[in-house]
Amino acid sequence: MFLLFSSTANAIVIRDDVDDAQYRVPTSEFPALVDMPGEGHGVLIAPQWVITAAHTIPQHSDLKRVAINGVDRDVARVVVHAGYKPLPQALIDQATATGEAMLIVVFLASGDDIALVKLARPVTDVAPVALYKGTEEYSQIVKLLGKGATGTGATGHDPKASHRGELRRAFNQVSSAYDRWFCYVFDKPPTGLPLEGVLGNGDSGGPVLVQDGGQWVLAGLASWKFVEGNVLTAWPGRYGQISCNVRLSYYRGWIEGVLSGESGVVH
Repeated sequence: MFLLFSSTANAIVIRDDVDDAQYRVPTSEFPALVDMPGEGHGVLIAPQWVITAAHTIPQHSDLKRVAINGVDRDVARVVVHAGYKPLPQALIDQATATGEAMLIVVFLASGDDIALVKLARPVTDVAPVALYKGTEEYSQIVKLLGKGATGTGATGHDPKASHRGELRRAFNQVSSAYDRWFCYVFDKPPTGLPLEGVLGNGDSGGPVLVQDGGQWVLAGLASWKFVEGNVLTAWPGRYGQISCNVRLSYYRGWIEGVLSGESGVVH
């Protein structure tokens, strides 16, 4: 979440000692990336289904369309996990007043931030991305993609920066994986990977990929991050930031159940 308590989170923040051009990639790098309205992402996982973080779904209006490969696609329905809990305004107000947001971290970690979007018509011009079939996310190298706010680990990124820009990709290594989540840390040079990075504001629901059988498959979705210090003054994306992602292996049964029987909470 933006400073742990805005409505959406997470695009690519890069090393300060590497040229940004090495992180920028054409949209053809990942055509299955879904642009949610305004900001936020999802991923096409079946011809008629998109997976995303639940908090990217509008709370006070219907989700009418999403864009895939530059083309608007009409939405037929949205299925939100029954365990998803919108962030209470009381916690936001307290964090805004004090700068301390530890209970927001606890709240976010206890929810199921996942949703599926059924499209009105199957997508025929983009191949869906396969889901990771294993459960061994810990210590794996992950690939991240997003179009949101960018900056470097030395300074972080401006919380008011644009949340929809050029596509970038970066890599990181999973530092913990359990239950609903897996997380990674933005390491400061000279440690870290050659194209180390983290997701920044504006790309919640974006893909976190691992290699399996020689191909990159979808293991997680960008969800929330831990920003040290006073959340009113800290800039997200600095070295040391911990980013946590929806662990899709935990939700495999739910995903398969929705795609086959369309169960769940429907908006």
